[in-house]
Amino acid sequence: MNDLFEQITTWVMSPVALSWLRALLLLVGGAVAVRALTASAGRAAQARWNPQAAMLARRTVSLVGWTLLGASVLRQLGFELSVLMGAAGVLTVAAGFASQTAASNLISGLFLIGERPFVVGDVIRVDAVTGEVTDIDLVSVKLRTFDNLLVRVPNETLLKSQITNITHYPIRRVDLQLGVAYHEDIERVIEVLQDLAFREPLCLDEPEPLVIHKGFGDSAVLLQFSVWAARTNFLDVRTRLQIEIKKAFDEAGIEIPFPHRTIYASSQTRPLPVRVQGGEPSGS
Repeated sequence: MNDLFEQITTWVMSPVALSWLRALLLLVGGAVAVRALTASAGRAAQARWNPQAAMLARRTVSLVGWTLLGASVLRQLGFELSVLMGAAGVLTVAAGFASQTAASNLISGLFLIGERPFVVGDVIRVDAVTGEVTDIDLVSVKLRTFDNLLVRVPNETLLKSQITNITHYPIRRVDLQLGVAYHEDIERVIEVLQDLAFREPLCLDEPEPLVIHKGFGDSAVLLQFSVWAARTNFLDVRTRLQIEIKKAFDEAGIEIPFPHRTIYASSQTRPLPVRVQGGEPSGS
């Protein structure tokens, strides 16, 4: 028993054990320091710039901090960093030839960060995908769609695509496409629509509501009813206006037509039976 205790004591006091103990203490203390520096850098960047800059600052400080900490721990354990750096250099060159797409995404990410067409929290549309920007890094941008799906878009794709920032400006225009019967007085229809817009509290008075004549359709006069609203009220205004338009047109006796179809039977076919208010089918 005494021999075992002496062996354990001897190993604990040996240079190898002391180096491992110092490495462990360095790892624990360094991890705490890196986390504290990362949080401080994020708060400072967010207070001075924006959430996007804060996210990038946190990731940069975290990457640099953990890299330095890892190198210090390995050196404390007796590893030759020059050998590791040489191996890392060879691996970097090999990975560089195999990851041209990643390099392209990295360069594209730098352009996007410099241009800043959107920031974290914006709602953007990229091709057929629309969602809220939740994450921006040097390789890709992550979006959360309205049905709660995660979409990762490479930075190279973003740089080559048309990006629509839906929430960039504080107000948006709501465009509703309408059709009224040809026998209706268009000026009276415009008055009903404008009165409806002025009575709706979520619609802005400036810019003023607008009614545009879009043309003549197959069975209706085509109009566009446009109102402005705060960005946060866009969907509410769009839904409420369509309900209120239907009510206002019903009260004013304005007809919203639906497509009509005329069926023609040539002389080579049998006549279609016609029932008139409960009468028997007729052959003519």
